[in-house]
Amino acid sequence: MGIALVMGNMIGSGVFLLPASLAPFGWSGVAGWAITIAGALALAFVIARLTVAFPAASGPTGFVELAFGRVPSFMIGWAYWVSVWTANVTLAVASVSFLSLFMPALRDHMAISTIALIWLVTAINWRGARAAGRFQVATLLIKLIPLLTVVILIPIAFGRGEPVTITPFPTEGLSFTAVSGSAILTLWALLGFESASVAADKVKNPTVTIPRATIVGTLATGILYLIVCSAIALMLPAAAVATSEAPFSLFVETYWGHGPAVWIAAFAAVSALGALNGWTLIQAEQPARLAEQGLLPAWFARTNRHGTPAAALLLSSMIATACVLLNSSKSTSEMFTFMAVLSTSVTLWLYLACAAAALRLHVAMAVAMIGLAYAVWTLWGAGIGVSAMSLILMVAGLPLYAWTRMSAPARREKAPIA
Repeated sequence: MGIALVMGNMIGSGVFLLPASLAPFGWSGVAGWAITIAGALALAFVIARLTVAFPAASGPTGFVELAFGRVPSFMIGWAYWVSVWTANVTLAVASVSFLSLFMPALRDHMAISTIALIWLVTAINWRGARAAGRFQVATLLIKLIPLLTVVILIPIAFGRGEPVTITPFPTEGLSFTAVSGSAILTLWALLGFESASVAADKVKNPTVTIPRATIVGTLATGILYLIVCSAIALMLPAAAVATSEAPFSLFVETYWGHGPAVWIAAFAAVSALGALNGWTLIQAEQPARLAEQGLLPAWFARTNRHGTPAAALLLSSMIATACVLLNSSKSTSEMFTFMAVLSTSVTLWLYLACAAAALRLHVAMAVAMIGLAYAVWTLWGAGIGVSAMSLILMVAGLPLYAWTRMSAPARREKAPIA
């Protein structure tokens, strides 16, 4: 279940749309994938080692508190929580968009359908981490089908009598600018490798299970992405992939047939739904961890009889619902792009903070240096506007932190009376 949580949260909607964005980069896109996978593995290794070294820290924000104190921990944790429910809106929109190919009425009621999907998955998570974990395993097995289909079709394509035209390697070599641009695009599809550590208190034997789940899940997902996305970008005409709304379906239709290609949209919908389920678990666990650290009001950590932080779960889903309503006037693609950019930029600060915390705490320092360099480079590549938006989000939560700290003594004084 730990591996399913990591892989399920990483394999969402992005990978099914990403080949279209990467097609113009050609071989530079392949290099971009390699750099992103290496950077993600470095950061995943750092988080895994921090989990082993400080198992009582309860995840990334705990590591940041140990290294830099309570205020930086709150700012990173608060921003990460924001990124989770914005990602959930993105995933719900993508899932409904894919399903609308089979049920066109959903597209006419996009906001209502998206909200309904958010609350359906909220109901699953209300039943506890084990129920969410079972659903995660089931959806992961389904969402791997289109990825493995592409992997299987690659040798079949080369074994046919008709020659396969491969995009030629550029005679002038790879462009650093193009590689940087493609690497930034690939990061959205690899977000989520920290998921197991965020849910540390729901995992048996976390010092062993979480590092294994984190590294195995990140490596397996990275290899799949590298093979599949590179094949689609290099084995099809770049212009056709770049203008395609369903590049996976285009590949399957080219090397298999129209019938199987149609079902790719259904698998993509399940993929987004599975990721939505995993991130809904995180959107409840993250504020609960902050509450346990005394960084948010204590009621965020209160659980129902299934062990779910019920108040945090419901509040997060209500905020996600509000995001859908506030952006209902935007087109599907506009809503998806806005939420994806916001979620990616904010999560980058979490990765940067974990790498810096490892250096401060003298954990896996050589790898932490690589992870820190990668996080800084990607944040720089994301643009100054996006980075500024992320910082504003962090600062916006400080009044709540101040209120929590001021009311904490009052709660401690009243505790004996209660």
